[in-house]
Amino acid sequence: MLGDLTVRPNITIPATELNWRFSHSGGPGGQGVNTSDTRVELSWDLAASSALPPALKERALSRLANRLTGSTLTVVASEFRSQLRNRQAAASRLVALIAEATAPPPRRRRPTRPTGASVERRLSAKKRRGDLKRSRRADQD
Repeated sequence: MLGDLTVRPNITIPATELNWRFSHSGGPGGQGVNTSDTRVELSWDLAASSALPPALKERALSRLANRLTGSTLTVVASEFRSQLRNRQAAASRLVALIAEATAPPPRRRRPTRPTGASVERRLSAKKRRGDLKRSRRADQD
């Protein structure tokens, strides 16, 4: 049904490393909700996986530390009435999480100074605002 999960062209999670669990789901489903196992839990042991190179594995472990139980990442899907759609939703969530966690860090911002014209505009706007407020006051003399 669902085989290997492709995170990027060079990263594929083998189906043998994925653990699927199914259980009763709350929510929509009518009378069938109590008899069908539509809720899906997809677990993947990140530390034991051979799908990621060591550098990407370290990056993913540090970025996903708050989502991991031990070294296992678990994703749950139960919003659909069919098990197949929930399996697809869980798989796409796992792929998105791993893609985001293994993405390179964003470029550092190079600090810049405000231009002279922007400083002048800011100061003149402050001056106008202060003059307006001063003109509203009753003379205290």
